[in-house]
Amino acid sequence: MRHLLVALFVSAALPCLAAEPAAFPRTTIDLGCVVSDLDASVRFYTEGVGFHELPGFSVEPPLAADAGLTDTKRLDIRVLVLGEDNAATKLKLMHVAGTEPRRGDNEFIHSHTGFRYLTIMVADTDAALARLAKLGVKPIAKSPIALPDHLGKGLFLTCVRDPDGNLVELIGPRAAP
Repeated sequence: MRHLLVALFVSAALPCLAAEPAAFPRTTIDLGCVVSDLDASVRFYTEGVGFHELPGFSVEPPLAADAGLTDTKRLDIRVLVLGEDNAATKLKLMHVAGTEPRRGDNEFIHSHTGFRYLTIMVADTDAALARLAKLGVKPIAKSPIALPDHLGKGLFLTCVRDPDGNLVELIGPRAAP
């Protein structure tokens, strides 16, 4: 029995020991999101949330197909960014002309698998909500709610939905709680 336990321990530890650390030139990720109405989504994320738009780009049909991105359709991408430096988070919004993408079940984060929500740290929850209200966006449920001190003293969590129903968490202080 003792040998079995030692063998199990060693075999479980070997993959951890053998893994080589990966090097990344940038430690943030970019997120691509297919949307049903590109202009409405850009307005939500820029005017409502506070992203800034950078020059976008296109992926021509042969490259898009060869990469497995589309079935020989051109991909036009609008790039939104949080921050000014090269490591800032980028949100790439796209709609492929002539397609009607299926909507996922976004009622709750556990409704289906996949990336389920964005968390965006805001400097002022009330200012973010005021910008979103101008676009007709209302908080979900009882948002904004105060986070427990162990998760962030003086921070509030607000959940909203983008034009396609995707959940967006805004976390930040309130100017007037």
